[in-house]
Amino acid sequence: MPAAPAGPGPHRRTVLAALAALAPLAAAGCTEPERRAPAPGPQPPARDALVMLIPHAEKPHAGATGEDDEGNEDPGSLAGRGRRRAEELHRLFGPSHGAPLPRPAALFAAGGPQSAPARCRQTLAPLATALHVPVQDRFAVGAEADLARAVLAAPAPALLCWEPAGIPRLLHALGAHRTLGLPAAWPDRSDLVWTLTRSRGNWTFRELPQRLLPGDA
Repeated sequence: MPAAPAGPGPHRRTVLAALAALAPLAAAGCTEPERRAPAPGPQPPARDALVMLIPHAEKPHAGATGEDDEGNEDPGSLAGRGRRRAEELHRLFGPSHGAPLPRPAALFAAGGPQSAPARCRQTLAPLATALHVPVQDRFAVGAEADLARAVLAAPAPALLCWEPAGIPRLLHALGAHRTLGLPAAWPDRSDLVWTLTRSRGNWTFRELPQRLLPGDA
């Protein structure tokens, strides 16, 4: 009687079992399962911010001229009353503890190579000296989007001296243009302070009188 054929050896049985386990993958084209990015979690709220805005101090009346930093007549510079206001700003934001508004940690003024008047920089110059904080004037009116990014990245609070015509663009760039209480039109006057406070992602607005010179509101 012939002997029965020997069954597969242990090594062969192991190989066959491995091939059987791989068969479903081969039928599916041996593709790896799709890797899915983890679902994004809730975004952290924007950090709190305090932005204080002032217009430049008084400019010369029609037909008059102001003075530049060297004392020369210049229609693009501040008038004498504007110079006096600039010298008094330390009473609002100054180093003393009695100042009614927070001491700015960053100062921004309209500037740039295409900015005609130097009034915004002149308005902040005496305060910058008192606080030992430099005035950043590399942004021109019209570059409010770049300004907003710099302001929100700077130490808070920030004080900006800006042209009223550019304030609506700045508010859009800050995401504060829907804040309750904003003026329908920004007044062209020099004796006000506007504050924008962001807390837990929400902006609030206040308008305050400066009360620095006789005749102020």
